[in-house]
Amino acid sequence: MPVDRFMQACLDDPVHGYRLKPRTIGAGGDFVTAPEISQVFGELIGLWCAVAWEGMGRPAPLRLIELGPGRGTLMRDALRAAGAAPAFLDATAVHLIEISPPLRQQQRQLLVRGEREGRSLSIAWHATLQEVPAGPAIIIGNEFLDALAIRQLVYRDDAWRERVVEAAPDGGLRFAAGAEVAYAGAAAGPEAIVELRPGADALLATLAARVEPFTALFLDYGPASPSFGDTLQAVRGHAYADPLSEPGTADLTAHVQFATFAGGARSLGLAVAGPIAQAEFLGRLGIAERTARLMAANPARAAEIETATQRLMSPTGMGQLFKAVAVHSPELPPPPAFS
Repeated sequence: MPVDRFMQACLDDPVHGYRLKPRTIGAGGDFVTAPEISQVFGELIGLWCAVAWEGMGRPAPLRLIELGPGRGTLMRDALRAAGAAPAFLDATAVHLIEISPPLRQQQRQLLVRGEREGRSLSIAWHATLQEVPAGPAIIIGNEFLDALAIRQLVYRDDAWRERVVEAAPDGGLRFAAGAEVAYAGAAAGPEAIVELRPGADALLATLAARVEPFTALFLDYGPASPSFGDTLQAVRGHAYADPLSEPGTADLTAHVQFATFAGGARSLGLAVAGPIAQAEFLGRLGIAERTARLMAANPARAAEIETATQRLMSPTGMGQLFKAVAVHSPELPPPPAFS
């Protein structure tokens, strides 16, 4: 089967899919995301949303939408920080796009607990972005694009061919070149691999179809410039694994091709800001200042807080590998940290 169908089956099979696992994120799961590393990440995103809302003309009601919200940690921290802008919170209804039943349950527990701590929240869950009611929106997608299934094309025998997964003679699985496909891109050489992400194209089409103004922020890992190569990867127990071994037991992702994503958005008439490195994005939002204040308020945890911020900003790690890009309605100004 094509790589995208294999990836989709491993993640979303209704019986054996990875997203049915009860614990996938955090120390006891398979991977850790930026909101789980430091509360400062989500807090800065929350303040970013409040300032972006101001730039939109303070519309009310506002749909604050998160795509793939994980355990709900980012939204919890974002709403707490946005308490500094009560008018923004008063105008906001939260919409979470999540298909995993275990993660929905974790999100409910975390965000309802936050409600008990004094925040009045209007929260709705949806399976798709299309289900969210019309209206002005701010959309957040942290490590969402990388989990959308990819097609892989391999250049072999002077033609682009669909890369597929097939049964190997030893009873396992292996990659192979399938049928020839139409693709206009030039190859970097024999056996070159290009990755396409139909789900990202569909997401951009959904955004372009929204009538009311919106701003969407995506943070993910991948190159800013066009590139070739196989980037499909599996993570199990915080270690890289063979993507073809034990299907359904590991998280499967692939690099986001930000140049392709931005080009697709512009072709639909949307405005694009970025991409810029995560370190630059968070730096412009004041991560150093917020970290310093948090360390001063929690001296017993100061070293832990500083280490977490350094991990998000590392020039040899997340700080440069991860990028931030904003896609927004063309009539809106560039959102915070991009202008």
